Amino acid sequence: MVNRQRLSGHPISLTVLDFGLFTVHANGRIIGIPGFLIVTSAGEKVLLDTGFAKKYADDVEAASAEDNLGEFGKVLELTQENQPEAQLAKMGLRKSDLDLLIISHTHIDHVGNIGAFPGVPILIGAGERALPKPIYWRGKQPLEWPDSEYILVDEDFDLGPGFKVLHAPGHTPGELALLIDLPETGSVLLTSDAISRESEVAEGCLDSTNPEEALATAHRILKLAKDRDAFVIYGHGPEQWKELKKAPESYR
Repeated sequence: MVNRQRLSGHPISLTVLDFGLFTVHANGRIIGIPGFLIVTSAGEKVLLDTGFAKKYADDVEAASAEDNLGEFGKVLELTQENQPEAQLAKMGLRKSDLDLLIISHTHIDHVGNIGAFPGVPILIGAGERALPKPIYWRGKQPLEWPDSEYILVDEDFDLGPGFKVLHAPGHTPGELALLIDLPETGSVLLTSDAISRESEVAEGCLDSTNPEEALATAHRILKLAKDRDAFVIYGHGPEQWKELKKAPESYR
């Protein structure tokens, strides 16, 4: 295993991928399930997260029952069109065109298709990869680690020019966030579930493995964003999700 990989180009586009829609029973929040495609000036293509497993697109009711997901919430929209292959196709790409897969953390709605990208290196937090299996969902751990090259992260580092990977533990042990610089949009912070929604910091980041660590992480990465006047895209912001441009449109 290696612990670093640099991209040669700087980010020139960021595309939000629509991996489905979910409602949380406890509070009624309706949240988007995002993925992100980042393309660099050297033509490198990076995917952040993979959404729910394909079995959800095949039969959402059966998959939800198998994972006991119904006790937490309900998948509202998830078809084959919300799978990574179809979302990438909106950008004229195939899965084999990817140069790197980044997994922000290994919860069910981010890691579901981790095994669907043979030959693509996986960048992941060391705290996640140290686990016997991906976390997945409340004790359900049906996924195995794919036989891939892993690039492990335990600190902030520059993956390439204008492309910073942030070590953001708390929500899970190896949570990652990204801070990228785009030519027109400027800096963009992709928080993933380090901050799932704007109100989560004031609420204490309680939906975390380690709330105290998660809150410290949230303050740290928001300061980085403020210092750069960055556009912050939260992991599952209900209102923000409605406003974000999605594939085939991109931020540039």
